[in-house]
Amino acid sequence: MVRRLLMLLTATAFGLCGFCAHADEGFPLHMAVEFTDHAASAYIAQKKGWFEEEGITPTFYSYITGMSLAAALVRGDIQAAYICLLPAINARANAGVPIRIVAGTHKHGYGLAVNAEKVKTIKDLVRPDVRVGAVQTGGPVDAFLLKTIEKYGLDRDTVLNKVQRMSPPKQIMAIRMGRLDAAFSPEHWPAMAEEAGFTILLRSQDVWPDMQGSVLIVKEELIRNHPEIVRKLVAVTVKATQWINQHPEEAAAVMAAQLQLAGDRIFPNEAAGTARKLTIRPEALGRSMARLKYTTDIDPEGVQAAIDFAAQQGYIKEPLKAEEILDLSFY
Repeated sequence: MVRRLLMLLTATAFGLCGFCAHADEGFPLHMAVEFTDHAASAYIAQKKGWFEEEGITPTFYSYITGMSLAAALVRGDIQAAYICLLPAINARANAGVPIRIVAGTHKHGYGLAVNAEKVKTIKDLVRPDVRVGAVQTGGPVDAFLLKTIEKYGLDRDTVLNKVQRMSPPKQIMAIRMGRLDAAFSPEHWPAMAEEAGFTILLRSQDVWPDMQGSVLIVKEELIRNHPEIVRKLVAVTVKATQWINQHPEEAAAVMAAQLQLAGDRIFPNEAAGTARKLTIRPEALGRSMARLKYTTDIDPEGVQAAIDFAAQQGYIKEPLKAEEILDLSFY
């Protein structure tokens, strides 16, 4: 009797272990990503089926910028996101969105593209005849712009008062129509500006050498209720990042195709119409992705520096401590 009872208990234990291993299989994860090669690890993992291999069934929502994605994080159904660091900080500090950064995705990734016939040096940005474009305030592109003003001693008011705020695809259309002379934007858009005849004059690492670009965030509820899903999500991100660095040409080709497909489903909806008119070539993506450092490593001191900068510029109401938004225990 005792032997039979032990056998039954052992079988039950193995059965429970088997259940634990497959409890999250097919887990429906609602994931937001930026419509840029900043989120390359997510797009490539989606194409390769690596999420599904880990028992995750993701639904992707693509946003034209990190700031528009941050505004959408208040939606209860978005559980994870690949997003630029500063918008993530804004969402946590200003909107109280309960998120945690669980891994990095890349460093750098922002550029200034110019009409080289008209803009030969950074100092030319203050000229009244030079038309400057940038995305909305509060995000990493705006930070890049402000760091540029600071490093090169430009008159802040003169530059900021003339900046035209517009989405990256609208910048490209404006460049094509001869309505912009300089454009601050996140990659892959500077590479798209090159396709339209512009030249890269400055990169974000020139003014902010250790700038953390994007991060992988998850809602705290996902950590509490499904920590194994978070662990798998981080593992897939690490795998995709390693693959990008090992296969840069193939990664560029995959990303070009993925972004071209995603262009029909961008939020906000008005951005999709403009993006749909643009052709994204693998050659452009290759140049763009080479300017990023794809790594899941993340430095807490770098995160704190970004938080302090956001507070200094008034992006956030009150500064945070990096540990309030970081959870690197899954990495």
